[in-house]
Amino acid sequence: MTIQLDREQRDQAVASIERWFREEQGEKIGNIAAGALLGFFLAEIGPVIYNRGVADVQERLRSRVDEIDIEVHEDEFGYWKTAGGRR
Repeated sequence: MTIQLDREQRDQAVASIERWFREEQGEKIGNIAAGALLGFFLAEIGPVIYNRGVADVQERLRSRVDEIDIEVHEDEFGYWKTAGGRR
């Protein structure tokens, strides 16, 4: 599965890469090179991050499912406990 960015996200990411190279490395990287680097990161590293996000969501959902019985539990055969011993 290839991770896709919409046009605005891609433009912002490319601009951020260009700025990082300029401010952190003291080098200028062109728009095309920054776009190619972004494409590489999305193809090579993006799936790792995506899979980690999926695993985190699965873990969160499992813990929520495990808690359902606590949240919606009803005591069984409770009539006589709450009736105060009435006959």
